[in-house]
Amino acid sequence: MEPIINVRFLSKDYKRYKDHKGYFGALHNLFDRRFELIHAVDRISFEIQPGELVGYIGPNGAGKSTTIKMLTGLLVPTSGEIVVDGYLPWKERKSYVKNIGAVFGQRTTLWWDLPLRDSLALLQHIYEIPEQTFQHNLGSFREILELDAFMETPVRSLSLGQRMRADLCAALLHDPKLVFLDEPTIGLDVIAKQRMREFIQLINQQRGATILLTTHDLSDVARLCERVIIIDRGKILFDGQLPRLLAAFGGRRLLQVEFAEEYASPTLEDAEIIYSEGLNVHYSFQRQEVSASKLIQRLSEQYRIRDLSVEDQPIEDTIREIYEKQLLNNETDGTENPAP
Repeated sequence: MEPIINVRFLSKDYKRYKDHKGYFGALHNLFDRRFELIHAVDRISFEIQPGELVGYIGPNGAGKSTTIKMLTGLLVPTSGEIVVDGYLPWKERKSYVKNIGAVFGQRTTLWWDLPLRDSLALLQHIYEIPEQTFQHNLGSFREILELDAFMETPVRSLSLGQRMRADLCAALLHDPKLVFLDEPTIGLDVIAKQRMREFIQLINQQRGATILLTTHDLSDVARLCERVIIIDRGKILFDGQLPRLLAAFGGRRLLQVEFAEEYASPTLEDAEIIYSEGLNVHYSFQRQEVSASKLIQRLSEQYRIRDLSVEDQPIEDTIREIYEKQLLNNETDGTENPAP
């Protein structure tokens, strides 16, 4: 099967000029403009197959949004190759964008002063969506995203959660085969996030849309994505299945115990106490060194237990561990790769 996204040695560089300060410095800037080269994206390569839902994650300044802007044709790469669904995005943008959808969490594609209904009607004409397809999709999305309560409301008056749902509807009206979601749940409350996640999952599973999701909320990744790509300082640190990531870096597990009585120092061999308050004690342990069942057996032999549970290390801690190891490696080998 041919990949729908094929990225090879992709780079995007920026010049950051160094200004001389003061009055004479301003004159100096006219004749001596010094700059440093910033590698926002640094020779990355990956493929995405049709129907995949891939999480593209990293800290601020890692290169996520820059990559998305190149993939959607908003930015021209400095070097490297991008082929998306047979198109070169920045060269064939008019034809290309008819087949993609995009949601940018901080920006809207809707008309600020128009009611939502009118904005969606305009998009039907822009994308030349057949009437039957438009009415079918709009009817489905209105129900799933619960849009009816604000269809007549001007976009400027919508809450953030309402606007994000409206933007997601607008991005999918024309049945795009490829969808780019850049921070689609940013700033949303728990209920709104869950509604968005369910809709994203529905579009991927029932309509077969390929989705590339960037987010700072790692619970989005844990609930939606089987594959993750981690980028930091413009370079890809990991590309693979989420279970493999957790197995490679998430070897730590948590054992949460509620004792039947209070113990002064309820130590446990091969486990470290990371939290203790009253009857509740949390232990951390490495799954490669000891099994949960073995630890539970030791606990029951030494202490009276009321309740306990075992959990995997939170994905946030796993990603943090990868970042820390990468930073340590960079400091050890003396390499530098400045973030934008």
